[in-house]
Amino acid sequence: MGCDMSKVWKENWFWFIILLVSLIVTVPFIVIYLVLLLPPIWGPALFMVALIIIWGLVSGYKDWVIAKRKEEEEKRRVGTA
Repeated sequence: MGCDMSKVWKENWFWFIILLVSLIVTVPFIVIYLVLLLPPIWGPALFMVALIIIWGLVSGYKDWVIAKRKEEEEKRRVGTA
């Protein structure tokens, strides 16, 4: 009934998850470090511009996903009626 760990170590999904978690942990630190290396005038300004652009992209994607979901539900509802 024990778990055979040798099978888990050979699975691709395991290493993919390890890689993604490592990137999620390290990339923000690298970005913050690079922003702190910029001169005091450009660092905060660049960070704010990037934050606004990324925020806009994420909110636009969220709205698109919600609209797509509503559209699919509407098609399903019309198809069943």
